[in-house]
Amino acid sequence: MVVRILGVSGSPRAKGATQLAVRTALEAASELPGVTTEFLDLRGKDIHYCIHCDKCLRQGTAHCVAFKDDMNEHVYESILAADGLILGSPVYHMGTSSLTKLFMNRFRPLGRLFGQGHWSTKVGGAIAVGGVRNGGQETTLGEINNFFLANGMVVVSGGIFAYNGGAVWSNDQKEKGALSDEVGLATVRVLGRRVAAIAGVLKAGREASRLPTSALLGCADDDELQQRLHTFRRRSGEGE
Repeated sequence: MVVRILGVSGSPRAKGATQLAVRTALEAASELPGVTTEFLDLRGKDIHYCIHCDKCLRQGTAHCVAFKDDMNEHVYESILAADGLILGSPVYHMGTSSLTKLFMNRFRPLGRLFGQGHWSTKVGGAIAVGGVRNGGQETTLGEINNFFLANGMVVVSGGIFAYNGGAVWSNDQKEKGALSDEVGLATVRVLGRRVAAIAGVLKAGREASRLPTSALLGCADDDELQQRLHTFRRRSGEGE
């Protein structure tokens, strides 16, 4: 069994601390047997902001039909192939960067896969890099973790070693600063290994258990699931 872990950096800087942190997490993840990793740098990518046109919902596609950009050409494919997603962002005003926000907002076409149980056993892990020691890393991690939860993913952290994700202090010195934060990089490594390990357990368990999609989505049976999906589609105008 192959476990695929995708690491995404949402920093606009070249050779920045966020890229280093995400790569470090992926290196740790790759230590586990059967794990393959992919690094995706959003810097320089052509990613349009979501205009909430809902064409993707109405046409029932798992990609954006409004824009021809790198999300459609490269990014969606990598996301869908991954068993685990590590998303890293620099801290901007105690939250994620605009690049990271673009990435998260463009998940709207993938929302239709929720009803198929696609995300129910996918794992998410967050990384935040701040220029100062107490620079909003925890609030940024919360924003990323909320994104995972909103998509029905399983959020993991490093437990007592990294409460809600990997947090790095770069001292605003890019890679050089991040490399000096041994404690922060340790949290990133713990997170990477945890994402890979739990993703592997969930993938194997899902294949072995053969649970119905309704159970994975918290519904009593398929009738309840279909009723809930019908209500959602009616509200969103999907299929109209």
